[in-house]
Amino acid sequence: MNRWVEAFKQLRHYPSAVAGILLIAGFVGVSVYTVFAIPYPKALELWRGGKEWRDHPRNAAPVWTNWFRVNDLPPTIKLENSDAAIQEERFRDTRRVRISMDFKYNYAAFPSEMNVFLKSRFQEKGPLVTLRWKTPDGRTIPLGSYRPRSSQRIALSQDRNLERNLGAPAHVALLSKRNEDQKGRPDVLKGQYKLVVDAILFEENSSLDATFISYGRVHGIAGTDHQRRALIVALLWGTPIALIFGLFAAVGTTITTLCVAATGVWFGGLVDAGIQRVTEVNMILPLLPILVLIGTLYTRSLWLMLAVVVALGIFSAGVKMYRAMLLPVKQEPFIEAARAYGAGNLRIIMRYMVPRILPVLIPGFVTLIPTFVFLEASLSVLGLGDPVLPTWGKILHDAQNESALYNGYYYWVLSPAVMLMLTGLSFAMLGFALDRIFNPRLRSR
Repeated sequence: MNRWVEAFKQLRHYPSAVAGILLIAGFVGVSVYTVFAIPYPKALELWRGGKEWRDHPRNAAPVWTNWFRVNDLPPTIKLENSDAAIQEERFRDTRRVRISMDFKYNYAAFPSEMNVFLKSRFQEKGPLVTLRWKTPDGRTIPLGSYRPRSSQRIALSQDRNLERNLGAPAHVALLSKRNEDQKGRPDVLKGQYKLVVDAILFEENSSLDATFISYGRVHGIAGTDHQRRALIVALLWGTPIALIFGLFAAVGTTITTLCVAATGVWFGGLVDAGIQRVTEVNMILPLLPILVLIGTLYTRSLWLMLAVVVALGIFSAGVKMYRAMLLPVKQEPFIEAARAYGAGNLRIIMRYMVPRILPVLIPGFVTLIPTFVFLEASLSVLGLGDPVLPTWGKILHDAQNESALYNGYYYWVLSPAVMLMLTGLSFAMLGFALDRIFNPRLRSR
């Protein structure tokens, strides 16, 4: 035990190892935070479709990209009844409700779209709603009248009649300067805008809630994709999934391979020959095509893929490497002493042979973890990842399908790519330092 403690104390003399440990600790911290802050059911709802989607813009860059721009892109602006001035007048059996939503727009670019959400409660006769838009230069633009159902979305940017009347899509025309040359590029009119929702309610207990959303060009820490999903959900949840897959696969393959190699060395003869022949056959089999075949014809479950990876990794090339390390150990005097006092085969293998070469295997085990992390990401990029889990590879797969780089959505590709690169770098730096510590041939003189 003291030997192990002393060996790990030497890590502080390697700056790369310290940096790797800090990065790994950061990934572990993110994983713990994610599991508690965004529980798994909530993460699935956020990723597969939830109420939050309607508040997100499509293909919006992260907010922090504004730090590198001269003119900031607009964020999402959301206004509800609680943010509005509400006036109510009664006329016999009806009521007139006016909801005035004011907001300041000081950005040089137009939003990506505009929507109004109406939610009304009534028994038989629904309300009559009229929308008007007031600009900073004193114009009042009618947006139409509606008889909303209990819940209705009014897509102003997709209203073709409104677009024909205004000469441009609503999210552009409503924020443009007066008498703008339609053949040229319109300019944004900065200032205080107002959306007025006039409603006539025909029932005593009826009510109306209005929500206005101007969808920005930037949104959140990591941006959004083509389905309005916040990419931060997959970036956060991809961290524990990647670490769990890589750790379990590395532990499973390393331990089982080591035990198989030690068993063959100890018993020798037909047992060792059989293990070597199976290993040689298994080394020919390509892992990735087999996983692709399973994902295409059977299932894409992450945990089944993990089981297949461990199963195929038992008789990997590591068996031959471990066998070469264990053959001299079998001839050591302490092994003969163990046999003399009656130690069983299992005890000799697990208690005396396997621990003898563990220090040499630790660096390889650490560097093996990112290999399986990249394998899981590769399967997801190929469209064979788990269809339920939000992962880094799933982000890259969707970005590839939507031609993210071609359309200029670099953040969509860079954010998961950076996470994958940092994962590989952190374990590699720690593994190389451990190799110099535990491998006598690499120790500094």
